[in-house]
Amino acid sequence: MKCLVVSDSHGDRDVLVRLFDEYRGQVDAFFHCGDSELPHDDPLFEEMFVVQGNMDFDTALADEVNPTIDGVSVYMTHGHLVGVNMGLAHLLANATAQHAVLAFFGHTHQLGVERHGGVLVLNPGSITYPRGEFARIGGTYAIVTTTSAGIDVQYYDRQMQAVPELKFHFAD
Repeated sequence: MKCLVVSDSHGDRDVLVRLFDEYRGQVDAFFHCGDSELPHDDPLFEEMFVVQGNMDFDTALADEVNPTIDGVSVYMTHGHLVGVNMGLAHLLANATAQHAVLAFFGHTHQLGVERHGGVLVLNPGSITYPRGEFARIGGTYAIVTTTSAGIDVQYYDRQMQAVPELKFHFAD
């Protein structure tokens, strides 16, 4: 399974359109981890799993989703409701309860990926307003690929260029 994960676009619909145009037909699923600031009925969301962030005021957006794509279970939430600023314990508990292999979240605007037991936890960073160590990149998203050999994660910048130092492999 190959998916694109983006978050915290904060009204920058154009960057989402560019991602769709570039990756449509190349990934199995698109995930937006919240704070899009777009309405739930935006046509972009017809092809994307999306959750409500703390800056999304459209209550028709879900707080969390748990789809299975090509046999891979994913848990996604924005992060504010599970206290990611204080740690990942609540996020991991929810992902584990949903039998998820992948857990995606946003909110902090800081990219990060780590594995806890059988769950890969990923924040794609903010595509529009990045923070933290990698803010200098100017916005990021991630491509996550699962295979029988493990899980590969590659982060990209807003110009859709791979960031070489942000490539990770997690063996099964």
